[in-house]
Amino acid sequence: MVQKVLKRARDAMSKFVVNNVAGESGRKLPQYIAGLAASGGALAAGTFLGWTAPTDKPLTQQMEYGFPISDEAFSWIGSISNLGAAVMCFPIGYMMKLIGRKWSMLAMVLPLVLGWLLIIFAENVAMMMVGRFFLGVGGGAFCVAAPTYTAEIAQPSIRGTLGTFFQLMVTVGILFVYAVGAGVDVQMLSIICGIIPLVFGAIFFFMPESPYYYVEKGRFSEASGSLKKLRGAQYDENAEIEDLKQADAKMKAEAITIVEAFRQKATIRALCISLGLMFFQQLSGINAVIFYNSAIFASANGGEEMSSASIIVGGIQVVATLVASAVVDKVGRRILLLVSDFMMAVSTILLAVYFQLKEDDPSKVSDLNWLAVLAVCLFIAMFSIGYGPVPWLMVGELFANNVKAFASPLAGVFNWLLAFLVTKIFTNLKDAMGEAGVFWLFSGISLAGTVFVFFVVPETKGKSLNEIQLLLSGEKPTASDQVSVQEAKSDDTVPQVA
Repeated sequence: MVQKVLKRARDAMSKFVVNNVAGESGRKLPQYIAGLAASGGALAAGTFLGWTAPTDKPLTQQMEYGFPISDEAFSWIGSISNLGAAVMCFPIGYMMKLIGRKWSMLAMVLPLVLGWLLIIFAENVAMMMVGRFFLGVGGGAFCVAAPTYTAEIAQPSIRGTLGTFFQLMVTVGILFVYAVGAGVDVQMLSIICGIIPLVFGAIFFFMPESPYYYVEKGRFSEASGSLKKLRGAQYDENAEIEDLKQADAKMKAEAITIVEAFRQKATIRALCISLGLMFFQQLSGINAVIFYNSAIFASANGGEEMSSASIIVGGIQVVATLVASAVVDKVGRRILLLVSDFMMAVSTILLAVYFQLKEDDPSKVSDLNWLAVLAVCLFIAMFSIGYGPVPWLMVGELFANNVKAFASPLAGVFNWLLAFLVTKIFTNLKDAMGEAGVFWLFSGISLAGTVFVFFVVPETKGKSLNEIQLLLSGEKPTASDQVSVQEAKSDDTVPQVA
């Protein structure tokens, strides 16, 4: 009898410790599963981002679809998806508040499937352009919704890890398209890509809604059920529900208008830094390299022996993104941005020199075909380790919680519009300036971006959101303003796009 009493006491104490130490408890596996399921939308986004690289030559030169597609028309096909993504940055936020994070993402299966169907059965350039626009709508929405969902379902100790899933799956999607596109025609590639959002929908349908959404709506019993699914049936969710209630009440109490927000020095400076980072991210030429790397290799006289070059580039991007996720909280944001941008400048200088030599005398580069491949691989690796994920991470860190709702989408719209601009005018710039001239331009912009980071961008590693706001406003934090690094990390959400 005494042993039974002692056993019950030990069990009760064990449950108390598990459910209360450092706010951590419950099972992690269901959270990893839900995070991976949500990142299936990132895989779908990656496929539409990488689709143009293996389809450029088959569509424009080989006329696989039976109708002519000029280089100018293909530049519109490649770039218009970015406009679709820009269009969705603000509406998806309202959708998530109205119908929830889960159903907003499930709803995006429709434009993705519709987009791929239009491309699969395209009979003219217009159908392809409309299809690509719908793909941008769906993919762009995922770039906002999936990181938000992942941040809201995860406990602080694994939130950073789950936050890296999105960018990683985008790069996996790009690599997938490169690999599959090397072995099938454009229509079959599009069919395979069109299956991915359907598989995502079938899996994600069974995932729980974000508990924070239920708390926002006052549906506390459903929030409790969601936490049970995410943390395990034995989890005592009451303390976390109370934390979510307090966070929601604080957000509503601190709500301000957009006019009031942009009267604050910290908000203005955060916006300037965020938009500056987005500008230098896109004007580095990343989307031009991703969308047209097959054409770059072909122009570098690589020929058939370099048919796997795009797959190598995609693999490098995946590996570099994994490296970035491992080191960003150790070495800091500024050093990654500085190294990334400077080395991107070096990469594009190498490309510019190569194409300059080729324009002057093609015989000079007959033994230097490897240089273009090396430069593109270095560029992709350096982008993925710094300027790819870090600007999005800093958007989540720089803005106060009560202004993120309209400031973060503004940064997103700016980013996608710049992506559209670069992708659209790359062919035109190449015709007007020559390939060497375009890469000289990109290298100059990357060098300017390095200077921008050095003089303007603050280091946010290890700082709480409150400390960052004081830093941006030019004030020094007092002892009462200091909070733990763990708390700072637990508040961060990280939406990312290549």
